[in-house]
Amino acid sequence: MSTTRTRGILTAAAAIILSASAIGGTAVAQAAGNQDAASIGQPQAGTAGPGDHHVTDTALADAFDGVDRNTNWTRTSKLKLNFPTYHTEGIAYSRDHIFLSAVQITEPTRKFAAPQDGFDRTPGKGIGHLFVMDKAGNLQKDIVLGEGDMYHPGGIDFDGTNVWVPVAQYRPDSSAIIYRVDAKTLTVHKQFEVKDHFGGIVMDKQTGHLVGNTWGSRRFAEWDLNGRQLSTWQNPDFFVDYQDCQYVPNSKMLCAGVTNLPQTPAAGGTAATYELGGMAMIDLKSRNVVRDVPFQQWSTAGHVATRNPFKMTAAGNHLTMTVAPDNGEEGNGTEILTYEADVTPAK
Repeated sequence: MSTTRTRGILTAAAAIILSASAIGGTAVAQAAGNQDAASIGQPQAGTAGPGDHHVTDTALADAFDGVDRNTNWTRTSKLKLNFPTYHTEGIAYSRDHIFLSAVQITEPTRKFAAPQDGFDRTPGKGIGHLFVMDKAGNLQKDIVLGEGDMYHPGGIDFDGTNVWVPVAQYRPDSSAIIYRVDAKTLTVHKQFEVKDHFGGIVMDKQTGHLVGNTWGSRRFAEWDLNGRQLSTWQNPDFFVDYQDCQYVPNSKMLCAGVTNLPQTPAAGGTAATYELGGMAMIDLKSRNVVRDVPFQQWSTAGHVATRNPFKMTAAGNHLTMTVAPDNGEEGNGTEILTYEADVTPAK
């Protein structure tokens, strides 16, 4: 791997670590009751936790207000992963590791002619993976997650201490397990199970609560750390289906995703699709989409870059985004792509 490529990946990873703050022990312990409270989200030295009003690093939210259709994104690095990655889903960065979730399909789902028992398709079979890498992209550990029909990991989030991973059935209106993985020890804890397919999750550090989005990101839900549902709401936006999200101070959620749209008749009609990519900032207090922007740059395999794994950081008005849109068997295999842009935040 070239020096330039290594520097680009390390810069993106370092920026993500600098922008992360650990989830506070006191508020989380209160939310979790007696369920491993001592091990959930203990704050790191010098960091603030949920409910602490000193969590005011709004650099990313402020900078994203300057992103629009004319933002000049430049790809600055490409990191090829040299191990089987299957169908990639979410990405997250800790101080020492890159985490990548993926699903290995061993039996594809099959659509029913008519719904059966509330489902529109068979469960299929597969294996859920959380790959743990060093900053050069070398595989250090393959953590297998899931139970029974719940084998599909989704978008993931790092809260400064734990990586949160939803693993769902590969069909809507089903069920999911929410896992937390200690980013240092890599120990896995099954936090709780929920009804419905949840394909993305973030930890709101202001409240100490988890927020997840369902199949196609059509609905959101908020839970305490015992899995008690506190609220639910419909997605007011139909621009793209969110695939991977991250927490943004204060009480915001930045997501990226894709929508497959039919082509013109000359380009194949409904038998062919066009991938529309985009990003959206969601206010978790008002539950409104405060800004959404298309993103149309393409991977080696021809996918829009925001197709699946996505994370972004800000240093002043400079944004760095990492994505990994290609599956392991496509194009040049899975590559972590880094894009950078300078923006002028909105007044």
